[in-house]
Amino acid sequence: MEPFVHLDAVALPISQANFDTDQILPARYLQKPRSDNFGNYLFRDLRYRADGSLNESFALNAAAYRDARIVVAKENFACGSSREHAVWALYDYGVRVVIAPSVGDIFASNAAKNGLLVVLLPASHVTEMIGKIEAQPGLHVSVELAAQTVATPDGVKHGFDIDTYQKRCLMEGLDELGYTLTQLDRIEAFERSYAY
Repeated sequence: MEPFVHLDAVALPISQANFDTDQILPARYLQKPRSDNFGNYLFRDLRYRADGSLNESFALNAAAYRDARIVVAKENFACGSSREHAVWALYDYGVRVVIAPSVGDIFASNAAKNGLLVVLLPASHVTEMIGKIEAQPGLHVSVELAAQTVATPDGVKHGFDIDTYQKRCLMEGLDELGYTLTQLDRIEAFERSYAY
């Protein structure tokens, strides 16, 4: 995984509550291998019409949002199924942060294991941020993981909580196996001291 320390990037607003994992990645793409670029299928049924033409009304298709690396969403983002593929689609597209008042529990777990930072902020802060982003398409949001802060260009800054283990893994670019390998000396010491 790519280490995450700081990100200053375009934010994409998702102003619909209960935005589910099937909207993030439709189920018909679940059989694809992980080596495939799932970013190609991100929001597929919202970005494209049934005839395959681009849906210009979906925010990600607007030029100002195409390079978004941060998603700012309403309550219960990524609810629904447990598909890890939804995280893969966001990550492969280039999204590294999801900011919302709440997200699906399994999505949050999958995100942490795949290098996607989930920032939970009060609904009033998120609504205000979405309003700013919609009023100024292409607005950058800044995320500092070490300081655990999110800021908008007007100087408004919010702190957020994160599990210590998840923070370390994100900052060092470690997945679960990578983290385990950092503990190899301790594991070997335990094995040597363990009486069989």
